[in-house]
Amino acid sequence: MMQINAEEREIVELVARFVDRAVRPVARDLEHANTYPAALIEQMKQLGVYGLVIPAPYGDFAVSMACYSLITEELARGWMSLAGAFGGHSVVASLLVRFGTEDQRARYLPRLATGELRATMALTEPDGGSDLQALRTHARPDGDTYVINGSKTWISNARHSGLVALLCKTDPTAVPAYKGISILLVEKVPGFTVARDLPKLGYRGIESCELHFDDCVVPADALLGGEAGKGFTQMMSGLEIGRIQVAARAIGVARAAFDDSLSYAQQRSTFGKPIIEHQSISNYLADMATGIMAARQLNLFAAARVDAGERADMEAGMAKLFASEMAAKVTLDAVRIHGGYGYSTEYDVERYFRDAPLMIVGEGTNEIQRNVITRQLVQRGGLGR
Repeated sequence: MMQINAEEREIVELVARFVDRAVRPVARDLEHANTYPAALIEQMKQLGVYGLVIPAPYGDFAVSMACYSLITEELARGWMSLAGAFGGHSVVASLLVRFGTEDQRARYLPRLATGELRATMALTEPDGGSDLQALRTHARPDGDTYVINGSKTWISNARHSGLVALLCKTDPTAVPAYKGISILLVEKVPGFTVARDLPKLGYRGIESCELHFDDCVVPADALLGGEAGKGFTQMMSGLEIGRIQVAARAIGVARAAFDDSLSYAQQRSTFGKPIIEHQSISNYLADMATGIMAARQLNLFAAARVDAGERADMEAGMAKLFASEMAAKVTLDAVRIHGGYGYSTEYDVERYFRDAPLMIVGEGTNEIQRNVITRQLVQRGGLGR
């Protein structure tokens, strides 16, 4: 918490109290029923969660990236799906803050800040996965409009978002390919269909959908920043925030699994003593706590670089990679500590175990993160000092 000021610390603590009071008591039932958490979303709006990256005059104020990370962590500690409910929204808002035209900022940011308008980003395609330069969704210039055709998949919050930052090709002939990619700000207009909700192992309650664009017409001023061919670079910078957010989600899930395990290990007795006194169990807990602490420090380091205006793609990639792998291990170890109860749907541990893998494959798979890290190590000449 050293990187945030007293005011931001109060905000984090406010969110933590909200999680303990309003989220944790209902999360299990909502998750098992795969119910959209409308009431909790409304409370998050009141807390200002949807405006965390939007500065004045469009929002009340923007918190530091370190504070944003810690708030995400707290929400994920209660229910990871709630942290996912504003992840893509924050990326889109940050893209508008950094790259939007003045008209685009004035049109969208005030409503995004209050949560009146929610946003998501649409990158992944059915056959493309993490290879964003190979995307097939295209937008053909036609006078003062663009005509969009193509499909996207695994788009979180698509059904409840009124604005989609669509990554698409506006010049399919560009060489290299990324120079022909742009971001269009697409509202719910004719030709844009939110298709089926995809069934998932975890991350329930928040929808992940397929999107279809069939001769969908948007005005030319929907082009983010007003200049074509900048979308790939714009989105890559936005994903620094996205990956810090995903890392924070992983840390929050791991914290919840650790907290439950620490409590259970002190209450459950075998062979005449609490299981925390068995070395095998205490070793699990020590390793879990160490991994969580290390992941948080790595994520705060990435956040500090963003706050300083420095490039952070390697650092955010490292944080996302380490935190997500850590969460997968911690949640499995939590199941081990709980024994048969860890496999029971009457305990939250099985939910943590199902939620953790999302952070490994989401926001760029961990295999992609390793590529990003290695490429940056070469360009920077190693880790430096």
